[in-house]
Amino acid sequence: MQEPALTGLVAMGTPPAGAPSFWVQLVPFALVLGIFYFIFVLPMKRKQQKVDQFHSSLKVGDKVITSGGIFCTITRLNEQSVQVEVAERVRIHVARTAITGYQGQDPVATEGQS
Repeated sequence: MQEPALTGLVAMGTPPAGAPSFWVQLVPFALVLGIFYFIFVLPMKRKQQKVDQFHSSLKVGDKVITSGGIFCTITRLNEQSVQVEVAERVRIHVARTAITGYQGQDPVATEGQS
């Protein structure tokens, strides 16, 4: 004859009859993760790639707008910074990521992105 405590432990380890398996219960969770990825993560990744491509394609002479709303012309490029001319013979250095777009076009990078 088996001890009652041991019988209770064995009964707790097996799923009740008619209960869905672990993998079936995992499907809704996987679907939520998939939807989250395609709605939020993938578009943000594509937007960041577009911004990175824009920053790498900047060149001397481009008329751009900074994140502070300053209209300027690029006069020199470094790896991390850009020298821009905001008025005749008035030049300042700004971070390359502060350039948000070309003058007259919609911004490529929005405030808060790098």
